[in-house]
Amino acid sequence: MIRPATRPRDDEANTRLLVVEGTRIAARTIRDLPALLSPGDLLVVNDAATIPASLAAVGPRDEPLEARVLSVDADAGRLEVVLFGAGDHRTRTEDRPPPPRVRWLRAGTLRAAVRPNADHPRRATLLTDLMGDALVRALYAHGRPIQYAHVPEPLPLWAVQTPYASRPWAVEMPSAGRPLTAGTLLALARRGVGVARITHAAGPSSTGDAELDARLPLPERYSIPDETVRAIASASRVIAVGTSVVRALEDSAARSGRVRAGEATATLRLDEHTPRAVVCAVLTGVHDPGTSHRELLASFAPPELLDDAYAAAEASGMQGHELGDAMLVWASRRRTREVAA
Repeated sequence: MIRPATRPRDDEANTRLLVVEGTRIAARTIRDLPALLSPGDLLVVNDAATIPASLAAVGPRDEPLEARVLSVDADAGRLEVVLFGAGDHRTRTEDRPPPPRVRWLRAGTLRAAVRPNADHPRRATLLTDLMGDALVRALYAHGRPIQYAHVPEPLPLWAVQTPYASRPWAVEMPSAGRPLTAGTLLALARRGVGVARITHAAGPSSTGDAELDARLPLPERYSIPDETVRAIASASRVIAVGTSVVRALEDSAARSGRVRAGEATATLRLDEHTPRAVVCAVLTGVHDPGTSHRELLASFAPPELLDDAYAAAEASGMQGHELGDAMLVWASRRRTREVAA
């Protein structure tokens, strides 16, 4: 298995990059990205900022528990969450005990009624009397970034933001964009490569429960600006920075035959049988077999080629997970949908 990165890099420009194109697998660094693209290409990034989505809470009898936010509806004062019993990120997620059964919980000044979700005992809806900005402020005051046992030291919120983070929508970092430093973005611009943005509420990478993890990714909202639609229409090739961008763009195209501006909720799940209409390549992390991210990559390249790339990454000591190294996977499959003009 790929060794996970355990801390942020001192210099993200040192991120290693494995390029998968056709039948070739080549070792590069993220600094080489501009040279790997051509004038007229378009990078589409997810500019969602990462919220502190892990709430250490207590129940009515001071029972310790943790609520990890899946999605936020601030206008309704509603949080969809996964609940865990006592412990913190230093315990592997899959080893965390089940949550106590409680009718309400408290995290700092945030108090919420707990409504269990009928489809799984760990899922619940939290209903609070905090609305809009007040709820968001409470999350920032009392929450911490979601993290996992392979990163032993608590991460500050700044460490889980991309360089262009904007609206606070993501519950976990859209980490494919993490190594795109200002220097790399400037080099892309000089190369004639465009950069456009969408906002996608990137959800959790793991819940620790095999049944729940098999359902990932859950429905996630996204927003596509008019200027991004125009940039896509005029681009030679579209390169998605992260699986969340692939999902948003392809979900939009699947709904109406082409990418449209506006907000929607992504329900599309891509795999080796899914035709693509928009994205020609994806910049992403090094994902383990059996994960939803790896399943999505199979819509670009045959599973056996992805297996070879993973073996090459492992043999060369590349690191995985959200703070790890990167892959650029070009589409070698010709399963594409026609896109309306």
